[in-house]
Parts: sequence; structure tokens; C-alpha cells
Amino acid sequence: MEMKAPATIPYFLQEQIKRMIVDGTLRPGQPLREQELERRFGTSRSPIREALRLLELSGLVTHAQRRGFRVALYSEREIRHLYQLRAELESYAIIRLAEQTTLAPLMSELEELLARLRACLSEAAEQERLELIRAFFNAIVRANDNKPLETAVAKLNDRCGPLRHIVLRRKAAPGEQMVEGVGSIMRVLKDRDLSRAAAMRREMTEAILPLILQAYAAEVYPEASTIV
Repeated sequence: MEMKAPATIPYFLQEQIKRMIVDGTLRPGQPLREQELERRFGTSRSPIREALRLLELSGLVTHAQRRGFRVALYSEREIRHLYQLRAELESYAIIRLAEQTTLAPLMSELEELLARLRACLSEAAEQERLELIRAFFNAIVRANDNKPLETAVAKLNDRCGPLRHIVLRRKAAPGEQMVEGVGSIMRVLKDRDLSRAAAMRREMTEAILPLILQAYAAEVYPEASTIV
């Protein structure tokens, strides 16, 4: 389906192409041919190229001389680093809650998110479940009132976006296990055992990583195997 971009435009195009990468319309390693994108969005090459450059800065797109732009292709090592670093930052956010005089407002928000999470265990609710888990840890990050931390976690979440959707499409997310993991973290947070809660956050990532890696390997665009 063709779309008409407003005349302003690279940022609009950036968001549209990003959505196509995240939802799997554009697969890992797939070429991003500027002429095809021009036709799709009904715009000229200059804003398309600027949008792709913006996506390159965010890590969702790569560029090579004479090969042009492609959807970023993650190595197994990079996927591990992305998820482990995010877990470390969220674990750090948990530990720093010790500086808060009261956790009552945060705990109330987390309780509400956990209740919603436990209510969406059906297969049809997988996307909502992953979004609620992300919202749970984002609430902890925000409670630190640390803008550099929030920015770093947000960027990592953007990089993990395509991987999250691949897991959903491949039906690889261990739903009940993840919900139980969040519930266990909630229980130790209530006891203010922040070190244990931080360790459990890391354990959640290590448990899900093999499934993410397996799902991603099955999703890579066939042409990507020819990239040197």
C-alpha cells in the first residue's frame, strides 16, 4: 500500500520505516532500496535518505559503500549485549531505590501493572504482556529521576524492539514464566530486598535469551547470508 508523506518529512519517514522494521515488514538484513521507499511513501529520494541516516544513528539500519542501506543484522553477541546491558541498567535502577524515602507510590503503580499482567495470560495477549513487563521495569527506572538512565534504557528498548516482535511472531515468549518472574521480583521489592530483586532481574534475561536467539536466527532475510 502506498502512503503519502507530509512535506516536512524525514522524521515522519523515520517513524514509518522504523515501524516496518519493528513489526517485521522489513526483515533483519533486508536491503532498503531507496527507489522502492520513494514509491511507497510518494516522496523524493532526499528525505528518504535522511530518514535512513537517522535510523542508522539509532542502530536499526546499517549502511555500506556500494551496498546501500539495510535493516540492521544483529550478531548473537550483540543480542546478548543488548539484553544484558538493559538488564544491568534496570538492576541498577532497582538498587538505587534504596535512596527513596518512600516506595509507596511506585509500589502502587507496580501492583496495578502486575495485576494487569496476570490478567493477560492468553496466547492472544502476548504483545500486551510484553508491553506490560516493559512498563513494569520502566516505572522503576523513572522512579530514580535519572534522565541519563532513562535515555539509555529507552535507546536499548528501541534496539530490542524488532527482537521483541520476532519472539511474538515465532510464539517463542515463555508467557507464564515471565509473569511469574515479575511476580517474584514484586514480592522481594515489598520486603525491600533490593539486591535480590536486582539479581532476579538479571536471571529473567538469562532465561529468555536462548529463545530470542533461536527466534532471530529463523527470521533473518535470506539475502543477508551473502553479506560479507
